[in-house]
Amino acid sequence: MASRAGQGHTGQNDYAHDMPERVGVLIVNLGTPDAPTPSAVRRYLRQFLSDPRVVEIPRLVWWFALRVILLIRPRRSASAYKKIWREDGSPLLHFSRRQVEALWSELGRRCPGPVSVVLGMRYGNPSIPNALEQLQRENVRRLLVLPLYPQYSATTTGSTFDAVAAALKRTRWLPELRFVNHYHDREGYIRALANSIREHWQANARGELLLFSFHGLPKRYLAAGDPYHCECHKTARLVAEMLELKANEYRVTFQSRVGREEWLQPYTDVTVAELADGGMRQLDVISPGFSADCLETLEEIVLQNGEIFRAHGGESLRYIPALNDRDDHVRFLADLAMNHLAGWPEASPGWSKHRMREGTERAQLLAKKLGAKR
Repeated sequence: MASRAGQGHTGQNDYAHDMPERVGVLIVNLGTPDAPTPSAVRRYLRQFLSDPRVVEIPRLVWWFALRVILLIRPRRSASAYKKIWREDGSPLLHFSRRQVEALWSELGRRCPGPVSVVLGMRYGNPSIPNALEQLQRENVRRLLVLPLYPQYSATTTGSTFDAVAAALKRTRWLPELRFVNHYHDREGYIRALANSIREHWQANARGELLLFSFHGLPKRYLAAGDPYHCECHKTARLVAEMLELKANEYRVTFQSRVGREEWLQPYTDVTVAELADGGMRQLDVISPGFSADCLETLEEIVLQNGEIFRAHGGESLRYIPALNDRDDHVRFLADLAMNHLAGWPEASPGWSKHRMREGTERAQLLAKKLGAKR
């Protein structure tokens, strides 16, 4: 186990010189409450909404506003979570675990050397600090951080970097570190999205319009230089080109806005109502910014926006699931990881288990001659 050492840094008190080094991949997603209850949601929202990357408001002003939000919102959010909660927990945690298991298996086939793949949530559990401690115990000396946010935003990918850096600040022996910034326009990701849409159309017939609904951001974040808006539009355009869609056959919108300030437009819920008012009866919706299904897809899109569409005269809003642990998605993530692992010993063709064992045994022998116990 990791233990506290001088100046608050953590060390590895069970380290042995014959421990083989490993390469690690830390998979990160947003996070989830531990349970669909007001108290669990309150803990989650407090951590989430206290992140200055997420809410860019002077801290003192936001501190007072947050106290009011945490009195009102947890009960309403808990009710929404209950509608989608699974026996094994939240959908996001369920699919994230499946992604990690599948990716670990795929990388285990591709990497000549030992590899660990661990899940860490930016907010809630399993936490990023706990995931990093696990990787440290497994003697991961080279670490790739892979946030499952296809489109970069300071509120998501940037915040993940902050959390990893904060945790590693307490670590005495840092691993070599690499970080995936985004993958919004990578061919494997685009192809997996296009495949999922084609399969949906084959099973359900094609709707009158394909709506790409991305999570929203306050518009001022775009004005401040956040590239998220542009990357969302590029993702949608590339998928549409692969599907050979005309400009009037798809549309990009943004969901999940809160508060009174202007967010990225057009808004998903407003657009859904307008389309139904205009006579549309069959609408297909996909949310490419979410790598795994979660509250924002299963409750907000399927239930809330489905109800809005029907209330305005539409017949069927058909949600196309997130990529989750689809085979083509997992293969793409493995491709992405291997590209970033390139050059590290465990990912190199020349890695040899025999030479590794010889090296660790020799290292332990020499260390014991110098007084080491293990």
